[in-house]
Amino acid sequence: MNMTLAMMFGPTEIILVLLALLLLFGARRVPELARSLGRSLSEFKKGRAEGEKEVAATLSDDSSESDKDVAKSDTEGGSQEKAKPGS
Repeated sequence: MNMTLAMMFGPTEIILVLLALLLLFGARRVPELARSLGRSLSEFKKGRAEGEKEVAATLSDDSSESDKDVAKSDTEGGSQEKAKPGS
């Protein structure tokens, strides 16, 4: 279930939380906290995207290496007949 914060809490609860933040941290500190949270979220998304790219590159490298190994074994063993025991 993918619910946003606004769907989980009503407008009254959100306003109460914002007022509590304002009282706890002050009017000057709240925008700094929001800015810091936004930057952190942006860095997290960048890191996640880079990690996904690395995983995709690693997987594609692994699959291309295994394809090369299969092609190499096909060319090496395809023209030679295996000797049967007892012949």
